[in-house]
Amino acid sequence: MPFKAILLAFIASLALPATALDYAIDPAHTYASFEIDHLGFSTQRGQFNRSSGSVQFDAEARSGNIDIRIDAASLDTGFELRDEVLRGETWFNVQSFPDILFRGQRFIFEQDRPIAVEGTLVMLGEIKPMRLDIIRFKCGLNLASRKRGCGADAIGMLRRSEFGLSNGLPFIGDEVRLRIQVEAYLP
Repeated sequence: MPFKAILLAFIASLALPATALDYAIDPAHTYASFEIDHLGFSTQRGQFNRSSGSVQFDAEARSGNIDIRIDAASLDTGFELRDEVLRGETWFNVQSFPDILFRGQRFIFEQDRPIAVEGTLVMLGEIKPMRLDIIRFKCGLNLASRKRGCGADAIGMLRRSEFGLSNGLPFIGDEVRLRIQVEAYLP
């Protein structure tokens, strides 16, 4: 192929609109964790050990969406007896509501970097708006796996009472800090 034809094809490809790339969430590097006040004495922490989902991201168009499915039964606070109570009917009721879902529909950018994603959190049958502020973000080649991907650390606040989790109020805090660390890669 002559150089002129290659150059024209390259220039034409630059004019084509960019499309969102589809990334699969890496469950080994994606999890949600939480922090909550306990009787004013301490901040209790826990995490959910299993998650899955997908990310569509188009940096040029500054758009995309995120779907993260968190396995509620994978709740882990480091104390099995407490975990069993939290998984039970009066708290997370994991038998009836096995999934916690975050669906991000709108990225907010500052210059070329996403700084937040707005969407909804679905928990215990309730759907509430949720904003996650992105405190770390990177796309590129993961040298260990040799795959292209994106990763982020995000944080948001919710009131558990809005999802029907009013147990222990006011002794156990209503405000919950939710953190989601995510890595997602191209197939």
